[in-house]
Amino acid sequence: MESILNALLTYSVLESSPSDEPDIEKSSAAEQNGDFAERINDLFGQTNNGDSDQKIDADSDFWSSDYDENIPEELSDSDSCFGMEETSGTFSEKEQKLSFLADMGYPKEEVSIAIERCGPDSSLEELADFLCAAQMARASDASYVDPPKPKLFSDYAKHKKRKMLEYEMRRKKQKGIFEEDEPIRLPKPMIGFGVPTEPQLPFHRTLPETAQAPPYFYYENVALAPKGVWDTISRFLYDVQPEFVDSKFFCAAARKRGYIHNLPIENRFPLLPLPPRTINEALPLTRKWWPSWDPRIKLNCLQTAIGSAKLTERIRKALEDYDGEPPDHVKKFVLDECRKWNLVWVGRNKVAPLEPDEVEMLLGFPRNHTRGGGISRTDRFKSLGNSFQVDTVAYHLSVLKDLFPGGIKVLSLFSGIGGAEVALHRLGVPLKLVVSVELAEVNRNIQRSWWEQTNQTGVLIDIVDVQQLTNERLEQLVKRFGGFDLIIGGSPCNNLAGSNRVSRDGLEGKESSLFFEYIRILDAVKSIMGGKKR
Repeated sequence: MESILNALLTYSVLESSPSDEPDIEKSSAAEQNGDFAERINDLFGQTNNGDSDQKIDADSDFWSSDYDENIPEELSDSDSCFGMEETSGTFSEKEQKLSFLADMGYPKEEVSIAIERCGPDSSLEELADFLCAAQMARASDASYVDPPKPKLFSDYAKHKKRKMLEYEMRRKKQKGIFEEDEPIRLPKPMIGFGVPTEPQLPFHRTLPETAQAPPYFYYENVALAPKGVWDTISRFLYDVQPEFVDSKFFCAAARKRGYIHNLPIENRFPLLPLPPRTINEALPLTRKWWPSWDPRIKLNCLQTAIGSAKLTERIRKALEDYDGEPPDHVKKFVLDECRKWNLVWVGRNKVAPLEPDEVEMLLGFPRNHTRGGGISRTDRFKSLGNSFQVDTVAYHLSVLKDLFPGGIKVLSLFSGIGGAEVALHRLGVPLKLVVSVELAEVNRNIQRSWWEQTNQTGVLIDIVDVQQLTNERLEQLVKRFGGFDLIIGGSPCNNLAGSNRVSRDGLEGKESSLFFEYIRILDAVKSIMGGKKR
């Protein structure tokens, strides 16, 4: 970088010299600041034609269109190599870089020269930085009239970052690093093997033999994962078919999730009383202020963050400029933000984010479940946003009530704030044993507090990390308690969720790869228990 900077500074000095100066003065400037052509040749070691014996003329413009001959013939038109993938076959690495940078707005002749200067193995980021630096050097010369180029500085940085991410995703796909980043085709309506509020046809499934032996298992994660993720999850979970369910059929908020389990699917029943299924039913005080042009009756998925006070103030000011119904562009802005952040109407022209106790109610937790013990408001939203929707999970687990009338022994992995335990308790299934594995101390404190407040008589064992649950420790627990009846959990969705455009690496991501710990533990318990029937 220091060498490049020196070369550019020298180039700027040379270009700023008057064109009608005697040659002797130009030579003096070149001697004083170093020969620019020699610096370029020494720095990059190649000329525009790849001939190491040919040197660059210091007085020539090496960004000239004379270098069109370096552009591959098949790339001489305006089509990028990515746009021609389906018809033109496979392109070389150099051609892909050339076409990609051309898509970003750089002239192809400049890109071709940059690749020659920086070397064939240079990264896209290095090439883009080189091109940007050259543009800024020319822009600093007042006598140089530059044709329109890509935006620089902050706009350029944002544009480059986005394009780099797109390129990396394409590159990984081409090399087979991970599957194409597209969601799988989800059923419509997303009701899985049935929900209590929708008419349905009788559904029957046959479990693979390897999935029929105890214990029961239940795995959950986001439905809108990258393409191929749920196929992989299903393959590791004994080829059991996923059940995709949107919690909007159970409550007033959407929550699209996939579930893989070996539980029976007959004779399910919902928690009673049935929770409210519309926003106005769940939050009746909002009905008075709800405008006729806001058509929402359901909230979107409840996230770990909420809208800011600055945003709600912007919405208020935008609406107060109009006595009656606002124009379409204002309505669009307000509705987009309300949907994104789940804002509800609390006054005339006033919206607000949900409160933690309202989120608890929508997700099926008891009031103040996440309150107390020094837990901040921010931590409450984060814990709730990563939790189960209790009514949905309880409907699936309801078949266990008749199977375990004397109580159930649960191994709860990634247990969060205890959504599974709350569901079983509300179903009336006694909790004889819960081995809860949860990394966040805040969540462990919430579950411990709930355990004490509900006067549970069983045994609760806390384990911090799934990696601490070794095979030896599992053997000790099975020997001590006689095994587990249910292994339940949902590994982190950080690298699967559609809102993550930076590290959405699927099951290879740092957090979401913990899915394989769920598999390891499930296989170990099944092996230790020997597949014995209850």
